[in-house]
Amino acid sequence: MVLGIGRKKLPEKLSYEESRELAENGSDKARADLAARPDLRPEVLYFLAEDPSTEVRRRIAANAQTPRQADLILARDTDEAVRAELASKVARLTAMDGHGAQEKAQRVVEETLELLARDQATRVRQILAETLKSLAGAPPQVIQRLARDAEDVVACPVLEFSPLLSDEDLLEIIAASGVSSRLCAISRRSSLGEAISDAIVQRDDRKAVAELLANKSAQIREETLDRLIDGSVQETAWQPSLVERPALPNGAVKKLAGFVAETLLKKLQSRSDLDDETAQVVAEAVRKRIDEGSDAREGKAKVAPAAADPAAEVARLKKKGKLNSEAVGDAVLAGQRDFVRHALAALAGVGVDYVDRVLQGHSAKGITALAWKAGCTMRVALQLQTNMGGIPPNKALHARDGSDFPLSAEEMEWQLDFFASLGQQ
Repeated sequence: MVLGIGRKKLPEKLSYEESRELAENGSDKARADLAARPDLRPEVLYFLAEDPSTEVRRRIAANAQTPRQADLILARDTDEAVRAELASKVARLTAMDGHGAQEKAQRVVEETLELLARDQATRVRQILAETLKSLAGAPPQVIQRLARDAEDVVACPVLEFSPLLSDEDLLEIIAASGVSSRLCAISRRSSLGEAISDAIVQRDDRKAVAELLANKSAQIREETLDRLIDGSVQETAWQPSLVERPALPNGAVKKLAGFVAETLLKKLQSRSDLDDETAQVVAEAVRKRIDEGSDAREGKAKVAPAAADPAAEVARLKKKGKLNSEAVGDAVLAGQRDFVRHALAALAGVGVDYVDRVLQGHSAKGITALAWKAGCTMRVALQLQTNMGGIPPNKALHARDGSDFPLSAEEMEWQLDFFASLGQQ
């Protein structure tokens, strides 16, 4: 009699001869039950790795006792479910064993993982990536392949968590990636350095920058942070994360206090790391915002003249000596485009059509030169570039040494003459 054939349940203990007989002649169910047993001899498990039944091979793939050489066979199995089961097991066992296995066995494991990392089925590679993503002992070559996988569901977990990716690896991937989701994954990495943060900002990906700002462990250079604050005038979704950044420079706090919403302004005021001068600036901004709200409730239309006739309002302010860089900057942040156009024209001594020509030219140098001619600060020049000139923050001209114009007077005069010549054509 052949043991187990026709039985519904296998006995608790099987001799080698009995298990071998079942592996060769048992029913599909008997062989599948056999394949899941943890007490089988390696040679029986190896034999079942090439069983005609997919279910048997799937259970062999999931069995932690299956010999590594058998896993290598299963990595080339024609059935995706078998390979997926194998990917989950081998990656999990690698996480448990680390480099503790014998050198020969370790080489076989690495070869198996490499095969699975090149698997044609996304599901198989995804399982592998999810299991290996945080593992310091994973084969580096496997992590490198997964990090550059064509599918986001494979690459992103590794890009976000793997400790085996160096800054050089990440910079290369950032430079080559045209996919926002991958930049976002890198932006969420723990303890990002300044070089990586700069590279992400340079890609001008709004979602990735939002993730970077929300990552409180990411290091961001003060100059880069200053650019992002300027950009947040348009990208208001960045503002909450900026306000809550740890160790926010006092200069950044002052700048944010000039335009963030009232709720965020109160969060700025509650920060415990403000020096006395900055705390006073924020408190004044809060008081001003409260006064403005009170004026609005009382029906006082402070900006009504500008809204009704920007040219007349500019003339009125100029006559009172109140038309200056601050007035232009406030109007830029308030979205009063027509007022800004007329104010720049009046301050620079040019026509409004000239101002429009510069703004519509989308030239960072041209707009900076116009702001200089109008007597505005470099801070206002930057606001004009990003808010009215349609120039992305990473392509805008920024102040030199904190407040100086980055162009020489000769360069800016040339820019002004160039735009003047366009009007003569």
